[in-house]
Amino acid sequence: MENKAENKAVFDAESAKEVVKELRDSFVTGKTKSYRWRVTQLKAMLKMLDENEPQIVAALRDDLSKPEFESSLYEIQMLKNSCRLALKEMNHWMMPEKAKTSLTTFPSSAEIVSEPLGVVLVISAWNYPFLLSLDPVVGAISAGNAIVLKPSEMAPASSSLLAKLVADYLDSPCIKVVEGAVPETSALLEQKWDKILYTGNGRVARIVMAAAAKHLTPVVLELGGKSPVIVDSDINLKVATRRIIVGKWGCNNGQACISPDYIITTKDYATKLVDSFKCELERFYGKDPLESKDLSRIVNSNHFDRLSKLMDEEKVSSKIVYGGQRNEKNLQIAPTIFLDVPVNSLIMKEEIFGPLLPIITVDKVEQSFDLIHSSGGKPLAAYLFTNNKKLKRKFVETVSAGGLVVNDTTVHLAIHSLPFGGVGESGMGSYHGKFSFDAFSHKKAVFYRGFAGDAFLRYPPYTPGKLTLLQALLSGSIVGIIRALLRWFWA
Repeated sequence: MENKAENKAVFDAESAKEVVKELRDSFVTGKTKSYRWRVTQLKAMLKMLDENEPQIVAALRDDLSKPEFESSLYEIQMLKNSCRLALKEMNHWMMPEKAKTSLTTFPSSAEIVSEPLGVVLVISAWNYPFLLSLDPVVGAISAGNAIVLKPSEMAPASSSLLAKLVADYLDSPCIKVVEGAVPETSALLEQKWDKILYTGNGRVARIVMAAAAKHLTPVVLELGGKSPVIVDSDINLKVATRRIIVGKWGCNNGQACISPDYIITTKDYATKLVDSFKCELERFYGKDPLESKDLSRIVNSNHFDRLSKLMDEEKVSSKIVYGGQRNEKNLQIAPTIFLDVPVNSLIMKEEIFGPLLPIITVDKVEQSFDLIHSSGGKPLAAYLFTNNKKLKRKFVETVSAGGLVVNDTTVHLAIHSLPFGGVGESGMGSYHGKFSFDAFSHKKAVFYRGFAGDAFLRYPPYTPGKLTLLQALLSGSIVGIIRALLRWFWA
């Protein structure tokens, strides 16, 4: 009997070329540009999510041991919200936006028309395999594009289910899923796309960007970074601790791009904070967190080994003040807190992306800003817990990050009126809500004129009088125009 892998067709550059050609042929018919098609696809996606929630939850459990609560709320419900928002607002988003014209072109009118870019590629991540795959697709559909989705091979059950569901529910000639690993992604990246949205790490982002540059293809890069949490002392400690916990361990056990990466607090307050964490973590996950059903596992052995290396570094392992339990067979690591790890340790030099949380101490909370700046990066998110208005203002003014949250963590992700995206090393471009529609649209400038009001001033022969009057008209100064006319009249 032939091996299953031998029967599977190889997806190479030629296969990718054929996929893109089919999609481009569909796009040029104008099918995807119609409001009706966009609505039909978004309603089909909603139906897909409604009818297959148990299967989606099961796939996420297979890939990550993700709790049903997190799967239903943070993947399925958030996707439904995106679909419903697009269905409600899309007609308005598609309408041309009126633009002002100037006196020099009177009479005239202008507008900005949103048109689809064409055929786009979405490369998604393993940690939220449904949300990070389909949320960008919602934006691409609402903008009227044809789409290829490449899910992460590191979440195989989710990838397989995505491929099946998209083929069953969405318009196949216009929306396709390509499964696979590095060879398949490389084949896709060799093709010319009208936009690429990639979610993942900086190393692969550079490969994506280099491939896109060959075709002058614009990109949206959703990356990550070390998202800091500043904790002041004048706060409701219990509420703050719970909100940090749910943003760290309640988001895929720290395997989320906006999870708190490390905490900065004062030396005087650190012990209180650690004690609060111990109390609340035990309340949430029990005395043995490895037995809890409310924590995801580590995605694979490579990431387990990477996190273990961070934990076992000589100058870090002695700094564990809570947790540290591991089960290599089941790929489990308990919530682990470190106090006063050296800033030059491995755990402080790379994005953790797991259940480890170092606490760094300073003499004064205001010194936190210098510590964040000295890290040299601009994280995807930064968090501050305080009641001090001056500190809040300084936080907003001085910390550069994709998004800032005061007195909570990660919740900005669910606010569709806010753009979600990074800056610098944490990414470029943004999406969510109308920002998703804009990310996959070209804003086309359109200017209308009739044949009346033809100004002889713009035509040769050029004279000093024409130049003076045109300069005045372009400046928009009424006084300047009157002066220029008077000079013209008296010349």
